[in-house]
Amino acid sequence: MSELVDALIEREGGYVVNPADRGGPTRFGITQAVARAHGYAGPMALLPREEAAGIYRRLYWDRPDFDAVAVRAPRVATELFDTGANMGPAVAVTFLQRALTALNRNATDYPDLVPDGRVGPSTLAALDAFLRLRSGSGETVLLRALEALQGERYLRLAERRPANEAFLYGWLANRIG
Repeated sequence: MSELVDALIEREGGYVVNPADRGGPTRFGITQAVARAHGYAGPMALLPREEAAGIYRRLYWDRPDFDAVAVRAPRVATELFDTGANMGPAVAVTFLQRALTALNRNATDYPDLVPDGRVGPSTLAALDAFLRLRSGSGETVLLRALEALQGERYLRLAERRPANEAFLYGWLANRIG
């Protein structure tokens, strides 16, 4: 887990203030609003790396139960963590639920999922069934589906808000694949 957090912090970089970013000032990818909500009151430019790492662990790994996914499919959990840190964990889990439902062969392999954005017993059972039935390349195919959904969302964000075009290239270059 700490390796995932360290890699994410490296990708996110240091202190950034970009007028096109609705998130406002960020450090290590943590927005000011998130830092404040989790007790950090100092200047964002000085947010300690350890504090950012703790926020990532709590909000983007522990709370959405990505550790339960990691036991079954470590690469999927890594993707969910990265997507969740960028788009929110509920969005990442919804992508997983949508992909699993689309891959269940009309509910013959396992029941359709309600895309509620929460990792629960039904989502884990569907993931288990999918991985069992599609052993070998299943995790790779599921990753491709997750990345396709993520890429489509980035394009939609740029289309709906032209200011997001400033971020689109970086999102596609650094977040997909």
